[in-house]
Order: sequence, then C-alpha cells, then structure tokens
Amino acid sequence: MATKKEPGFKIVADNRRARFNYEIGESFDAGLELKGTEVKSLRSGKATIAESYAHVDHQGEAWLVNANIPEYLAGNRFNHSPKRPRKLLLKKRELAKLSQAIEREGMTMVPLKLYFNEKGRAKLEVALARGKKLHDKREVEKKRDWNREKGRLLRDKG
Repeated sequence: MATKKEPGFKIVADNRRARFNYEIGESFDAGLELKGTEVKSLRSGKATIAESYAHVDHQGEAWLVNANIPEYLAGNRFNHSPKRPRKLLLKKRELAKLSQAIEREGMTMVPLKLYFNEKGRAKLEVALARGKKLHDKREVEKKRDWNREKGRLLRDKG
C-alpha cells in the first residue's frame, strides 16, 4: 500500500460555520498582506475568522474585514491592531471575477480557512457563496441526522 502523504500546509483558522450558513461556490486562494507581528501571532495558531468577511472596494482591491489576529505577546511597541482590515492579494482576473459575481449575482465573499502553504506563506481560502434560507439549513440538518441514525441501525443489525 502507498503511504499517506502529509498535507503541505498548516491550518491556522477554519470557518466551519460558513458551510452551514452559505452555499459554497467557487473558491480562491489569496495571499494576505500582513505585518511581522501578525505572522508570528498566526504561527502560534490563535486567529479566528468565524465572524469575518471579505469585500472588493471601488478601487478594485479585496479586503478581509473583522478577522481577529491577536497581538503578539513579545511584540512590544511594534504590535498590530487585532481587527484591522487586511488586504487580500489576488490576480486581476480573479478580482474581476469576484467583483462581477458580487455585483450581478448577489453573492458574497466568505473566508473558509487561513493556513500556511508549503513555502510558509500565509494564505486565505475565499469562496463565492450564496446565503442559505432557513428551510435549506433545516433540510441539511435532517439529512445529517438521518444518515447518522441509518449508520446506527445498520451497525446494530450487522
């Protein structure tokens, strides 16, 4: 048998609630413009992106808003503010695609996970998403519960 390959990246923060609240469409990997103390704080793994969102401004730049990267303890006077907006580094074609989808189709940009890639660079996985209605969320929860119950029944019988 082949040995299982380790993933080449380390996940720092994961937005698990996004898959419940949104229908996830196409996803993009974006770089982040960070300060030195932000990178050190991320390496300790204490960031949260659960209540954050991303948007494209009128100048055509993408920003990550409301993501919490706590201050680095040994940062001293060079520390950053924890909830400052951070610029997302995307290609022009990707930015155009995102902004068109947001304007025309009423979609939103949702951050899914924050990680370090193989080269040690901080990346953010951003997805185009459409908000789910309450009945869609209930339907997903019913399916999940039924699959769990079905697994229990088969395990008990078999």
